[in-house]
Amino acid sequence: MNIKCTLFLLSLAMLAFGALGCEEYGKVDQGRVIAFDKDKQTVTVIEDKNMDSQNPDYSILPPHTYTMPTDPAERGADPKIGLRMKLDVDKKFIRIFNPNSQAIEDLPIEIVDVQKDIAKDHPLVFDKDKNAAKKFPVVDQEKKTIAIYSGRQKMLATFSVPEDYFAFPEHTWDAGDEVRIYWKEKGKAIRFMNISKTDIFKK
Repeated sequence: MNIKCTLFLLSLAMLAFGALGCEEYGKVDQGRVIAFDKDKQTVTVIEDKNMDSQNPDYSILPPHTYTMPTDPAERGADPKIGLRMKLDVDKKFIRIFNPNSQAIEDLPIEIVDVQKDIAKDHPLVFDKDKNAAKKFPVVDQEKKTIAIYSGRQKMLATFSVPEDYFAFPEHTWDAGDEVRIYWKEKGKAIRFMNISKTDIFKK
């Protein structure tokens, strides 16, 4: 067999292996949960363009909905929902997903107070007597303020948003759980990992 024939057959073999590999291994999506239907067992996610939980960019639209795995061994904890995609106190805006317009919006914020370098066990965000994290966000309809704690940013911020948005549900200002979904057929999760509720160091 000459060299050209050998190279041709090798190329065919590599293409066949590549196609098989894609089909066999599937794909992974990562993002933030904006909706979870416990009865229907579906989860809706805004995917992270960067695929990086420390430097996320939740901007892939439209949102994707997946059916959860039926095997309990292939799924993590039920996710918390939230519509907050980003909070930037320096540039003074909050980014949310607006379910009414099905769009991602940047809202201007008026800063009331910002506390930085706040660890998750800090007294401002953790109740030692109850041994539990304090509940955030805190929406004060009378003062027209919202208090948010971001564990990733180690920041407790209190601010105001345009008045019309105070009619939005409380989870608008919360960050949904970060999740990772393994799939072969889009819309059907084979494996579901709740990154926010997974302790990788737990034995």
